[in-house]
Amino acid sequence: MLPLVLHRLGRRPYEPIWRAMSELTDTRDAGTPDQLWLVEHDPVFTQGRAGKPEHLLMPGDIPVVQTDRGGQVTYHGPGQVVLYPLLDVRRAGLGVRELVSALENAAIALLAGYGIEARARADAPGVYVGEGKIASLGLRIRRGASFHGIALNVDGDLSPFARINPCGYAGLEMIRLADLMERPPSVTDVGEALAACLARELQRAVVDAED
Repeated sequence: MLPLVLHRLGRRPYEPIWRAMSELTDTRDAGTPDQLWLVEHDPVFTQGRAGKPEHLLMPGDIPVVQTDRGGQVTYHGPGQVVLYPLLDVRRAGLGVRELVSALENAAIALLAGYGIEARARADAPGVYVGEGKIASLGLRIRRGASFHGIALNVDGDLSPFARINPCGYAGLEMIRLADLMERPPSVTDVGEALAACLARELQRAVVDAED
């Protein structure tokens, strides 16, 4: 199996990254490598395809983007690691449920490495520590390929989550790594570790992009 090519994109606005993911998915051919994109986004609410407007309570000055991933509304912002697996799932023989589980298990393994016990829930995708949600997940499969991915809260401001019903759940507590550790690692280090954990779950190697 070919390695996953890791792109470190730094901090970027949401919409151009979404458009680039979508374009890559639509122009894939047999030679297009599978990729992992690591990014931090500027503050934004994203609404999934099935998203209900009543879950947007008071967006205020934070823009809302109607996107094409699964799931309801969530928030992205600085201090949050976002990992997008852009994979030819057909070529990899990977089912959607398998990819969701791999993303959840990667975050659980990452947190275990920091001494934090986390879990997935059958009734609500994502990763939880106690009753609090630390990582949100939303995917889209098109033309046999995946885009969108997982967002894990490291040390960012969580107050924007109070302006929505996160992932469609009123009163859902959102938590971050900084609440669970005395000295949390940097967003960059967490991102690198999360990408490595996902590659292990998928039994793939990771190589750095040449850009």
